[in-house]
Amino acid sequence: MEYRNSYISPLGRILLTADEIGLTGLAFEGQKNAVQGLIRESEETTLFSGVKKWLDIYFSGVEPDFQIPIHLEGTDFQMCVWEMLCTIPYGETTTYGAIAKQIAHDRGISKMSSQAVGNAIGRNPVSVIVPCHRVIGAKGNLTGYAGGIERKAELLKIEQNQNATEQYPF
Repeated sequence: MEYRNSYISPLGRILLTADEIGLTGLAFEGQKNAVQGLIRESEETTLFSGVKKWLDIYFSGVEPDFQIPIHLEGTDFQMCVWEMLCTIPYGETTTYGAIAKQIAHDRGISKMSSQAVGNAIGRNPVSVIVPCHRVIGAKGNLTGYAGGIERKAELLKIEQNQNATEQYPF
């Protein structure tokens, strides 16, 4: 069974989906690849209450100190990339190339495409909690974010406690 709910964040309404295992979707309303609109919200569940508490803490500028159960479904490659996203420390960033290089190393191959990594990141169904916003371009520029580059900058600003437009000019 799929459950749906929403959260009003400082960056706009966030749509939430879950099943019996965990959170299956977290996306800003209108975000590419997001569930569009909620026909009817499900009852408040313990999971949704936990997600909302996590988001309240996160948007206050503090790293949440607990994990949300998530249920990701994707290809083996996507799952590998999404797992790597979860290892990027709060307040830090990495590049598409660094992730590609790490995957190539882990798989014992000479090279991995940064573009393939970017495509997998772009299909991340659980934004913010699976922190795809922490991946930036090779030259430190902000590239690609299904929720919009402005939101990506704001999420990084929240984590780094600095003016996002000074750090990441558009």
